[in-house]
Amino acid sequence: MFTGRNSRRNRSVVVIALATLVVGAMVISGMAGLFAGAGGSSEPTAPTDAAEGPGDTDAVTPIPGDHPIHTLARRDGDDPLAIGEPDAPIVMLMYADFQCAVCGRWVREIEPALIDEYVDAGDLRIEFRNFPIHGPESDLAARAARAAGEQGRFREFYEAAYAVDTHRDSGRFSEEGVVGLAREAGVPDLDRFVADLDREEIVESVARDAEEAGMLGVAVPPSFLINGHAVVGAQPADTFRDTIDPLLAAAR
Repeated sequence: MFTGRNSRRNRSVVVIALATLVVGAMVISGMAGLFAGAGGSSEPTAPTDAAEGPGDTDAVTPIPGDHPIHTLARRDGDDPLAIGEPDAPIVMLMYADFQCAVCGRWVREIEPALIDEYVDAGDLRIEFRNFPIHGPESDLAARAARAAGEQGRFREFYEAAYAVDTHRDSGRFSEEGVVGLAREAGVPDLDRFVADLDREEIVESVARDAEEAGMLGVAVPPSFLINGHAVVGAQPADTFRDTIDPLLAAAR
């Protein structure tokens, strides 16, 4: 099933690696290095007293609507990697690697609360960006997630992929592994899914996401950009509320 595909797979890994390394040194309208000094870590931290309330409307200064950072929110109603209304006042970009255990814990423990409170209310849109930094299995998982999305099963693949913590390069995201996850996610046409893993548009879409992360100075997954405001790591839900609530109040 998978013979003759190594050269394309290797090429996509090289494309992503080069995009991340080269573009990481670029400056785009003052956006590069946005995540430097954003605070946080790759591990959750306990909420502080300041994070317990609904948020001070002066705590987060909204970035002007014409700032270039806002062009990163695609707001495409057909984007298979996004959840939430395209015209939601708050857009959170999530840069993540499927082999990142901390990303998995965020998906399982933090994201559901944000979906219940903000996405379902039409206030927040979450746009996922592939940031595969942990090698070939991360790259293949990224392409597989996109391929599942082409058949309307991105969220199902995403949730299946992050359902458990796994060691890197364990085989969970080998070619056979991602087909198994696609089956679990209910991808209807597995033959098409397998063919799409090497489709040029999908390889390029993953590379574009990695390039965008490099331009912003993203260093570790998961990293988030909430209407231009950076949050690094699987921070507690209150940390996200403290950024979202003032922005939401200012938008109303």
